[in-house]
Amino acid sequence: MRQFATMFRQITQNKWAWPFMEPVDVKGLGLHDYYKVIEKPMDLGTIKKKMEGSDYSNVREIYADVRLVFKNAMKYNEAKEDVYVMAQSLLQKFEEKWIHIMPKLVEEEKKQADEEAEEHANKQLTLEAAQAEMTRDLSNELYEIDLELERLRESVVQRCRKLSTQEKKGLSAALGRLSPEDLSKALKMVSESNPSFPAGAPEVELDIDVQTDVTLWRLKVFVQEALKAAANKSSGGTNAQTNNNNTGEINKNNAKRRREISDAINKASIKRAKKA
Repeated sequence: MRQFATMFRQITQNKWAWPFMEPVDVKGLGLHDYYKVIEKPMDLGTIKKKMEGSDYSNVREIYADVRLVFKNAMKYNEAKEDVYVMAQSLLQKFEEKWIHIMPKLVEEEKKQADEEAEEHANKQLTLEAAQAEMTRDLSNELYEIDLELERLRESVVQRCRKLSTQEKKGLSAALGRLSPEDLSKALKMVSESNPSFPAGAPEVELDIDVQTDVTLWRLKVFVQEALKAAANKSSGGTNAQTNNNNTGEINKNNAKRRREISDAINKASIKRAKKA
């Protein structure tokens, strides 16, 4: 920018620069068609004021305005007129000086682009690091919440009474009335408190008496809600008869699965009763 300012000052101090130092006096010179020919008027005085006010963001913007001053003069005036010749001569001198600073300009622009790219990359890394830290903190908070909920659930169950023998028998029977999907969910609950329990095995033996109070209460609440939902669904289905042919085989499989689970539960209860 300093080099360009020196070059610009040399052009403005040229003996032929005076017609271009102020805006064209369109009214005083009677140039009624000036604004029809010239789309963007420009003069060296205006450029100087903008440079002093730091209105330009880079050297290429100033270069374009200086060229515009002389190009406007050459466009409006005929080649034989003095203003045309003066503008052409100054433009040639200006272009020659511009060529000398071009290598330095390109080098500076590349350097600036690299610095901006590096700054952008650093900002992006900082942003990603902040987002990762925020995600980690949120994950830790959610983990703490899960632990607290588990503690609260354990505390609530511990304060509840133990299921009676009759209630356990009822729970065993209710498990046999669950749909295969709900039954799988119930078995999964058992495996959560007892990882060795084979919830996904084709056949399982579930001993109600050895389950923890937490598991029993979870099963009890789940079974009640599942059976209630199934009852509401069956009572609200008006088109069930038309689907009997498609679902008959599925119902048979469901009944067979329920009987297997119920038999396994009853066997386990009988075994414990004999031991006692």
